[in-house]
Amino acid sequence: MTLPFIQLTRNTFFWWTTSLCLLGGLTALVPQTANAQTQRVQLVAQSPKPQANDDRLNDLLDQGRKQLEAGDLAGATALYQEASTLQPDNARIFSAIGFLEARQNNFQAAVEAYQKAIELDANNGDFYYALGFSKANLGDNAGAADAYRRATQLNRDNIAAYMGLGVVLARQEDYAGAIEAYRQVLSSRPTDAQVFEFIGSAYLQQERYSEALEALQKAAQLNPRRGTVQLNLGVALLSTGDTAGGMAAFERAAQLEPRNGLVHLQIGDIFRAQGNLEQAIARYERASSVQPDLKEPHVSVGEISLARQDYIRAIVEFREAIKLSPQDAEAFFNLGKALEGRDRQEEAIAAYQKAYDLFQQQNNGEGVQKAENALDKLR
Repeated sequence: MTLPFIQLTRNTFFWWTTSLCLLGGLTALVPQTANAQTQRVQLVAQSPKPQANDDRLNDLLDQGRKQLEAGDLAGATALYQEASTLQPDNARIFSAIGFLEARQNNFQAAVEAYQKAIELDANNGDFYYALGFSKANLGDNAGAADAYRRATQLNRDNIAAYMGLGVVLARQEDYAGAIEAYRQVLSSRPTDAQVFEFIGSAYLQQERYSEALEALQKAAQLNPRRGTVQLNLGVALLSTGDTAGGMAAFERAAQLEPRNGLVHLQIGDIFRAQGNLEQAIARYERASSVQPDLKEPHVSVGEISLARQDYIRAIVEFREAIKLSPQDAEAFFNLGKALEGRDRQEEAIAAYQKAYDLFQQQNNGEGVQKAENALDKLR
């Protein structure tokens, strides 16, 4: 028995989790590269300039380094920016500015600084990698992919760039391209469990379950204590018909990461797909308990309660979901249905109207129509 419902209804949280983990890893890589560039700025500031400028430049770079070491990123940024006016043809000064801006989450400013560095030194793969990282954090996945590709062209051994490329391609649903990028990493790191996990996740998105299973089993063999591997493995096993094996993998994931609400959420989805609603609700409640900022458990329990005509609980759950996600049009619509079920018509109309407004803002024509129909019925 295959259960595609499990993969698709939850908007693939297992992939979302691993993507965040990867981006977290990249965060550590950029400072390492750019910090080395920052420390080398003084060594490359050797263009012939008037002596006064040389002295002032070296003083600014020295002060900037000290501010950086002291943790005053804004102060260091200001000093390097002043240095760039004294030596505007020094690519590494702009790279240092990009690094400092990225460290402060000023990613647009970081992009501009790295672009300037690349204008001055178009063959530096580190600059392109850092540009890709900054663009990825801005959500410019296409631009990030271009930058990462250029980084790999300039340095075939830039593993971090291949990893970043895989992430942004997956965000664009180019899973084949993501897998190709990850396999480039495996050529240098053939026993990296995380890379096999990412490959398996990408295969899951393509519904290539046998290949996903092979990659995820390898990931589990290399790192048996990683909860997200077991979570993805469970999806693959269920999708290839091994229900018992899939549930066992989910249980291992829950044991390995008992405080990960997404694990319990996914297990709840499995039970719900099987029709075991009491177990599903128990898992959803566990997900909310360990991770109170998740709206999805409330939505799921609300939907189950609505189907059971347990309108009071449905009202409670959808209101909790709306607190966590005030722009969730579907939650407002379902709240309206629950309120209507309790004959609380004025409140139901208000909920439907809010759903209608949000559906309109989100250009959801189908949602607008169903909210309009619900309002017409009550007015």
